[in-house]
Amino acid sequence: MFDGTFAFRAFTVGTVLALLPVLPAHAAAAAAPRIRHVQGAGHESPLSGRTVAGVTGVVTAVTGNGFWMQDPSPDRDDATSEGVFVFTRTRPTAVAGDAVRVAGKVSEFRPGGSSSANLSRTEIDASATVVEARGRPLPAPVLVGPGGRRAPGAVKRATDAFEPGRDALDFYESLEGMRVRVADPVAIGPTRDGEIPVLPAGGAGAGPRSKRGGLVLRPDDPNAERLLLTDSLAPLPALDVGDRLPGPQDGVLDYGYGDFTLLLTATPRAAAGGLARETARPARPGELSVGTASMEGLNPDTPPERFQAFAADIVEGLQSPDLVTVSGVQDNTGPDDDGTVVADQTVAELIAAISAAGGPAYDWRSIAPRDNSDGGERGANSRIGFLFRTDRGLGFVDRPVLDGAEGADGTGGAGGGDATGLDDPAGQAAAERATTATTVLKEDGGARLSLSPGRVAPGDPAWGGTRKPLAAEVTWQGRRLIVIANHWSPRSGDDQPVFGRRQPPLRPTEWRREAQARVVANFVKSLRATDKDAGVIVAGNLNERDFAAPVTVLTEGTGLTDLPATLPQDERYTAVTGGNSQVQDHVLLSPSLGGRPHEFDVVHRASEFADRAGDHDPAVVRIEFGHAP
Repeated sequence: MFDGTFAFRAFTVGTVLALLPVLPAHAAAAAAPRIRHVQGAGHESPLSGRTVAGVTGVVTAVTGNGFWMQDPSPDRDDATSEGVFVFTRTRPTAVAGDAVRVAGKVSEFRPGGSSSANLSRTEIDASATVVEARGRPLPAPVLVGPGGRRAPGAVKRATDAFEPGRDALDFYESLEGMRVRVADPVAIGPTRDGEIPVLPAGGAGAGPRSKRGGLVLRPDDPNAERLLLTDSLAPLPALDVGDRLPGPQDGVLDYGYGDFTLLLTATPRAAAGGLARETARPARPGELSVGTASMEGLNPDTPPERFQAFAADIVEGLQSPDLVTVSGVQDNTGPDDDGTVVADQTVAELIAAISAAGGPAYDWRSIAPRDNSDGGERGANSRIGFLFRTDRGLGFVDRPVLDGAEGADGTGGAGGGDATGLDDPAGQAAAERATTATTVLKEDGGARLSLSPGRVAPGDPAWGGTRKPLAAEVTWQGRRLIVIANHWSPRSGDDQPVFGRRQPPLRPTEWRREAQARVVANFVKSLRATDKDAGVIVAGNLNERDFAAPVTVLTEGTGLTDLPATLPQDERYTAVTGGNSQVQDHVLLSPSLGGRPHEFDVVHRASEFADRAGDHDPAVVRIEFGHAP
């Protein structure tokens, strides 16, 4: 966020002279390199580690620990940047428009440390800066986008050649530290943490676009035409997808933590695009509706507006499905690491908010995790659960009767039986339920669960430190169905960035999700081996794109159909990350359900809006049981 300090460097404040006239011009002129020589035609300076003197430029922007300067007399080589960051440790006295002469050591600052996969920023660690004149005009910005320089669509994979005309990494590197202009940018993601992903020129020539104005992520396409605006130098407005910043927007191009960023030097005026939140159609008589919703970070201390937003997702967005798989519900004390694991208060507030929004009476089932064993925010004990209503024909099978399972009130909720469950002072039933796997049994020629709800292979190493899948047995019109709720391991800092120095980037968390996919796939296979016509629904936040390997592992050999992959490309997303609209939440159907008439809908009402930035869009499938498959 904007605080007047350049946010990409952590440093210890020291005393360095910002203005020290120790460089007589006649002594430095002969050997003084230009900024383009400092930058060089590459990702690292050919002068890195060397001390330079007499480097001249005009100050273009100032931050709390340095400034950017640019040569007002560029050459014609687009491969070499004419701008550079000068690191002064304390706030410099030079201001924009000053003509300066700098001495110092050339270095490469790499966000995350020397071993990280991030690219580096070339800079001069200043030992002296001389202001030679004031009030100079700023060098003209380079227009990026239609009518100017356009970023290539590819990121290099196996070549060391520096090719700004063919490689997006090299293209942006060639502009590092320079003044850059984007004309009439349009937001392709909401403002989040002081950043706005945009496309230049209203998105002209960019694609594929979503039907609501975003930019859809595809395999092997990083969408390099995106630019990330940040508020490091000036505050930015809150934008939703489709909102615009009319006119030219100027800033300095920088790099930080996996992305090239444009640091605007003035707060722009915003023009609303008028994006509306979607709603699904209600389920018709005979249709079973099953939704999935990610409610990350929900606990009793969550602001009421957030409870209301999630309730509106269920009631207005999904039209109150019969069953909803829910992830992200935290325990009663949230991130307070005090040993609490029960979430009855959190769930009670959620159900009350749904009722206040005009929704039906919902009940809840989940299994509380062992303390700090399921990942997520420490102390919060995030869990997966089921919201369900029984007024339209759905029945929830409790097996055994809520012995250690968590109902709406922590002990079984409405009609939940007499098990003490999580209110047992010793927590014995809950602790056993958290570590006991549900298994597939055969009954009357069909498949049923030994525990419902029950965890799927909770002892498998794939689930170490993350949420374990939760399976439940339900009935609809007398037919038994198995629903498996998921919240797989998220991406993390261990994954290397697309805009990074190691190509192709490694994604170790994807390998972990592949292992998790195999566990769930094997469970589905065991269900269908017991009953080939078993009705199985797998749903939840898989934290993975529809075209990624873990989803392929889940579908191969199981007969499952991934419903997001069946949508038109311009509707295929549940989240917006860095301006990339992508699938992360899934609903999959077994053949006996996928063969029935059904409709699947991602309801876009969260991921594209600044007031819900970081949230995922809920989704719902409506399956017709009034007709034979």
